[in-house]
Amino acid sequence: MEKFYELFDLAEEKSKIDENSTWKGGSSIYLEELKNEVDEVIEEYKKDRKCFLEDELADILWDYLNILIAIKKEKDIDIQRVFSRALRKYTQRVNAIKDGETWAAIKEKQQKALLDEWKESIKKGEE
Repeated sequence: MEKFYELFDLAEEKSKIDENSTWKGGSSIYLEELKNEVDEVIEEYKKDRKCFLEDELADILWDYLNILIAIKKEKDIDIQRVFSRALRKYTQRVNAIKDGETWAAIKEKQQKALLDEWKESIKKGEE
């Protein structure tokens, strides 16, 4: 995981550089690039060229980290909370599957809880 943190720090450094460059389109650039990279992963997966596949997967990771950083600036998200949400969400789903519940059923429960959370944040004036 140390490499992950190093890569994240590098993405943050790149974000600062981007503020004064032509590559400062924010999240929209990285979101578009992410879509392109997914297609490239699919291509390399079919070609069965491991080093190229790993390289394209690295590009997806890079774009994702840059999306997080850009959206943090644009929408004031909490990146730590994104990771906490992901861990909680998929822990619940995996545990539900182990207990015989379907992915769709737990997903539906989670969507309702998320909607309730959003409605509560509106009441509090947080959105």
